[in-house]
Parts: sequence; C-alpha cells; structure tokens
Amino acid sequence: MSSAGKIPENPLEFIRECVSAGRILWTYHVNMRVRLRNISREQIIGAVSTFEVIESYPEDKYLPSYLVFCRSEGEILHVLFAVDVEDENVRIVTAYRPKPEEWELDLKCRRKP
Repeated sequence: MSSAGKIPENPLEFIRECVSAGRILWTYHVNMRVRLRNISREQIIGAVSTFEVIESYPEDKYLPSYLVFCRSEGEILHVLFAVDVEDENVRIVTAYRPKPEEWELDLKCRRKP
C-alpha cells in the first residue's frame, strides 16, 4: 500500500468504472485548466472506452495517480486521475492536449531530454 493511499488492483478498470458511474470529483485546478484549454467534461467522460494508462505515480502526495491517454472527438488528450479506492471515486487533476515536441509520435511516451 502506498503511503498516499491504496492502489487499485487494476487501475485502468477502476478509473473506467468510476468515470462510467459518475464517481468523479473535478478539482479546482482542472476546472480552470479545461476552461482555458477548451476541453469539455463531456469530451473526457465520452472518451472512457479509449482510456489507456501511460504513466503511473503510485506514491503521489495525496493519492496514487495515473496519466491516461484517450481519444475524444478526433483529438488526443492526456488526463491525470487521482484514485481514491477507499471512497470509490477518482479526481481529475488536469487534462491537456499533449505537445508533439514533448512526446514520442504515439503521444504515449515522453521524449528523452
């Protein structure tokens, strides 16, 4: 168990289940970011079937978190989810369109500096 919180047995399945069931908490940070980046909540929720975990942060400060790649309305997005196993919900921390100069061609692996 992480000092920050319990790690789900299958993080992707846990995230998909929470999103599909509407057990999502939207942080103040993500609400500001998605507005500025013109990303809608519907885009994120509607992309649930395309979610792929591309990075894991099991020891994140408050809760284990996972960077998720998804396709929505013809766009690729990255969404950072914090998982709260005990309360059975996810928190969306941030969402953005990955910059090609920072990611490999598949937009799933960070480029090495």
